[in-house]
Amino acid sequence: MRRRSKRLPALLLGSALLASTLGIGAVATAADPQAAAGGTGVHSGHTMAVSTQASADDPDGDGYIPAVPQVTGVKPSDATPPNRYHKEFQANCAVTHTAPDDPIVYPGQPGRSHDHTFMGNRTTHAGSTTDSLYGGNTTCKAPADASAYWMPSLYKGNEKILPVGPQVIYYKSGITDYTSVRPFPKGLRYVVGNPMQSAQDFRSHKGFVEGWECGDSFFNTDFPASCPSRPDVQLNIRFQAPSCWDGKYLDTPDHQSHMAYPVVKPGTNDNMCPASHPVALPMIEFKMAWPVNGDMSDVRLASGRGYSFHYDFFNAWEERTLKALVDRCIVGGYQCDTRGYDQNYPHLAPVLNEDHRLP
Repeated sequence: MRRRSKRLPALLLGSALLASTLGIGAVATAADPQAAAGGTGVHSGHTMAVSTQASADDPDGDGYIPAVPQVTGVKPSDATPPNRYHKEFQANCAVTHTAPDDPIVYPGQPGRSHDHTFMGNRTTHAGSTTDSLYGGNTTCKAPADASAYWMPSLYKGNEKILPVGPQVIYYKSGITDYTSVRPFPKGLRYVVGNPMQSAQDFRSHKGFVEGWECGDSFFNTDFPASCPSRPDVQLNIRFQAPSCWDGKYLDTPDHQSHMAYPVVKPGTNDNMCPASHPVALPMIEFKMAWPVNGDMSDVRLASGRGYSFHYDFFNAWEERTLKALVDRCIVGGYQCDTRGYDQNYPHLAPVLNEDHRLP
């Protein structure tokens, strides 16, 4: 079937060109000594990015990747199911590698991005596609989660600091009617946040939970000036992704327009998906921790200040396993661990066995 020409609304495209650099390039050159040395400051390689590069997932390179099949005829649920405080499970994944690659924003263009810290799929690189990721080896506890997760690398001075051990990635309900949440479609991808956002943009972002924190310091838009110098203190951040999908595209040129955050149902405190993005998906929440404390004055991200934090998600879950976890833990209204087990309901067997696989 011939694909129609697709364009972003003028206002959205203008915003993307002027204010959104979802894949800031930080290519070190002789004219860019700070980038080459890993120094602070704005790199000359920073560019505005709207994806137009052809790839195996996007043969015509227009930035739109249609879902096949598309999800149509869905209306946002405004129902209020029985109250359950928790509706979630964890997909804990360890760091695999770092690289100046971004297969969502700069597909097939190795070295074009600022440095990223990758988790989950061990093979993620600039040329990664749905097919190359799917079924791949992973550092996530569930072997079925071959998804790729990444964020800007963190530095203290010129030393790159990597999170140690599995990092907590929550899959939860972002809407009141948790019973209407369905699994991610294969190949869905998006970027959360914006490396060019201001401190105020970061603080007012709908995904902001507690900002940067360490010790007794919370809700920081930038890195705290110092953190207690104790072995048990790490730098942390929690940040939530949009969870409402338009049902049409697995990606769009700005890597965000196909997703939206829930909205408040008028006259209530309930959250529901907007009519433009009616399909409720799991809300991902990154809960990251870096082993750094003490004087934080020289701590930075590869993308800049602390408020430039953002992250990427590229879904490559094996479908049956993801559906089993979503159905039990989110739709069922339980607080599950990585195996789909809620310790408050010990009579219910875990979804996954001791090897984190479906029985």
